[in-house]
Amino acid sequence: MIALLDYGSGNLRSVHKSLLKVGADVRLVQRPDEIGDARAMVLPGVGAFDDCINALRKQELLEAAREFIQTGKPFLGICVGYQALFEKSEEFNSCAAGLGVFKGSVVRFTEKPGLKIPQIGWNQLEIVQAGCPLYRGIESGSYVYFVHSFYPQPVDADIVATHTDYGGNFASSVWRDNVFATQFHPEKSQKVGLQLLKNFVDMAKG
Repeated sequence: MIALLDYGSGNLRSVHKSLLKVGADVRLVQRPDEIGDARAMVLPGVGAFDDCINALRKQELLEAAREFIQTGKPFLGICVGYQALFEKSEEFNSCAAGLGVFKGSVVRFTEKPGLKIPQIGWNQLEIVQAGCPLYRGIESGSYVYFVHSFYPQPVDADIVATHTDYGGNFASSVWRDNVFATQFHPEKSQKVGLQLLKNFVDMAKG
């Protein structure tokens, strides 16, 4: 069973449907005591960093997510759920502290001529860590779907799983041990996104 954290995120239903489509048994979790014997956890997200963190904290899911990660079971963060794994964000003079699983800050794209912010639409992945199990069966250069103005800047470059070029390279996904996270939306990325989610589900099944 995969625990899908339900704290009011707008993309929850589409993530839920996509996980079901690739064969997952999914439980929507609103409280820590609902996590139970989950084999994996997914933290989805759209919108603002502080809204995500504050909602998770209110439902006591922030510490529950941190504790789950420490079990070594697979964990996947999506979009703002990716950003939440870092220490802090520059978004709207953010005051909330992130999970701090990874060192680094969430920053805004730099204004450049011809660069539209937010990035909305399809862009390519350059796979940096060829051995990342999340990208099994996915080719470097594959297109995925983004909707964001901010992105994390990891202190540790070794955790970067993919780069994407948008006015310069940024870390479009990361991986360390049991923790995976993507700035793009797998649930909106058609065949490539479903393959990625299937890979994650397969890890959960062992």
